[in-house]
Amino acid sequence: MREADVPLAEVEGIGSQDLDAIIGEASRWLAEHQNDDGHWVFELEADATIPAEYILLNHFLDEIDDEREQRLARYLRRIQGKHGGWPLFHDGDFDMSASVKAYYALKLVGDDPNAPHMRKARAAILAHGGAERSNVFTRFTLAMFGQVPWRACPVTPIEAVLLPRWAPFHTTKVSYWSRTVMTPLMMLYSRKARAVNPRGIGIAELFRENPERVRDWMKNPTGHWIGAALIQIDKVLRVIEPAVHRLFRARAEAWALDFIEKRLNGKDGLGGIYPAIANTLMAYHTLGLPKDHPNVRTAREAVDGLCVRHGDVEYVQPCLSPVWDTCLASHALQEAGLKAGDAPIARAHDWLRGRQILNVVGDWAHNRGHLRPGGWAFQYWNDYYPDVDDTAVVVMALDRSGEPEVNKEAIARAEEWIVGMQSANGGWGAFDAENNTDFLNHIPFADHGALLDPPTVDVSARCLGMLAQIGRTIEDPVVRRGVDFLWSEQEPDGSWFGRWGTNYIYGTWSALNALNAVGVDPQDPRVRKAVDWLKARQQADGGWGEDCATYWQDRKTEVKGSTPSQTAWALLGLMAAGEVDSPEVERGVRYLLEAPRDGGKWQEELYNAVGFPRIFYLRYHGYSAYFPLWALARYRNLSQGNGARPLYGM
Repeated sequence: MREADVPLAEVEGIGSQDLDAIIGEASRWLAEHQNDDGHWVFELEADATIPAEYILLNHFLDEIDDEREQRLARYLRRIQGKHGGWPLFHDGDFDMSASVKAYYALKLVGDDPNAPHMRKARAAILAHGGAERSNVFTRFTLAMFGQVPWRACPVTPIEAVLLPRWAPFHTTKVSYWSRTVMTPLMMLYSRKARAVNPRGIGIAELFRENPERVRDWMKNPTGHWIGAALIQIDKVLRVIEPAVHRLFRARAEAWALDFIEKRLNGKDGLGGIYPAIANTLMAYHTLGLPKDHPNVRTAREAVDGLCVRHGDVEYVQPCLSPVWDTCLASHALQEAGLKAGDAPIARAHDWLRGRQILNVVGDWAHNRGHLRPGGWAFQYWNDYYPDVDDTAVVVMALDRSGEPEVNKEAIARAEEWIVGMQSANGGWGAFDAENNTDFLNHIPFADHGALLDPPTVDVSARCLGMLAQIGRTIEDPVVRRGVDFLWSEQEPDGSWFGRWGTNYIYGTWSALNALNAVGVDPQDPRVRKAVDWLKARQQADGGWGEDCATYWQDRKTEVKGSTPSQTAWALLGLMAAGEVDSPEVERGVRYLLEAPRDGGKWQEELYNAVGFPRIFYLRYHGYSAYFPLWALARYRNLSQGNGARPLYGM
């Protein structure tokens, strides 16, 4: 046999037998973890904040569950950082707000403030400026527990929901997650809600200054002059607030309750996210709804459904990710060779088709009222808030299975919706179009910097990949505008920012796959610059890794270690740019073949995604199962095909 006839994997020294064996093992593992009805759902882990808030919620409502709270406390103690406080991601820096909430939660469940771990936490909090340095959301919690005065919180009157759309603030001008979190929170603020706190626990010891004597609670979140002006407006609103409440609160609360009830979403909860569900429960309590009220029971079931128990340890997920996990697992298994007729794919796609939202006009219609619904949510059900990203990835999974008649209507409805959700700048946001009223990120409430849902590279790349895969070319005006948006967002070093995954590796993989799908020449200088950036970021062990701290501009190059999921993204990006035969790809493949696994799932402790950059991070437990499998299978497919370009949009 001439060398040219030998599969590339063997020429480079990567034995096809080893590659096949691990692809087979990972495929079997993934198939074995599929639920009977066809879907996959893996754990979604955040930081200490959500489990701590769950304990605080129980004590707010006087619904203490000592057994569960002790399991949550064990989790909180386990993830305490070496610095004494709690980080936002594994092995991260001290974070004030997470630390204050975790300390308070542990004290509520009975931990002795003089225990070593509590003394260590308290010392760290005080050394970093004390609990008065907590963020806005934490100060709302502390105000409800009587630990800070309500003036520590920005003016957030419920009457704001009655403002007309032409007003500077309107609920449709903020993101879906902000809308669902703020609506019940504004009721809590306007009523100056007070936790039951039956054990009377406080945390005065965490403040360096008496909270009643602190005068400068309001901070300018961006340092911009607009932020400074809005702080002055906050002071004016504080004076007129009582009169506004007398005139409009009843009407505003009725509007808010109607908004919430229409979106209660059964056991998936308001918006499908923990903060909105918890705020709803506290608002119902504050308004006096009995515990056996159907809406209260529904919200309670939703929040409890986010708990994950492992023996004597438990934590609380921020939300559930079944649609996302299912469509990505389908892609990985199809890349590994499974076909439409194989049971895992057939059952997954049948389940996915049944989850398409076709009859509910969601909040996205505020800016796109002419569209018919046609998307998929991220959670089991979240009809008012279908996810553009999920929708694009589901369509690509359905389309690649090669069942045009079965999937025709689902894909057509999704295509119509995705095209209509394109924003004026050519990109796509996650849940809304034209959600870019930038000045709102300057309001005192927005110190988390994520009030809006503007177009992002990663979501836009998935939409472009989908449109290309189902037949639209770069000559199509929708595709052309999307490609122009991607180019406009490329960083000077050649990479792309990753809004929903960590970070520049994720963004660069996303963009390169989309550009490949629409037919951009892999020798385009801009593509080569991205390829050079990815190659330069490869680590000594052959893998790729990127720390969550890279969301701070002065820490863009930080790495704690290589991870299987980030290595898979880098490999998929390089292969999309025609680099299947490069030494960097071979070393990356070797890293995945040799990296530790638990059965067919790669081990990965470091966090791999983001909710809000610099504020809230995530670890998708499924990422280390399906992304490495996907990358290895694509490498096998392309190397055996002599480097042919991938046929699919991602």
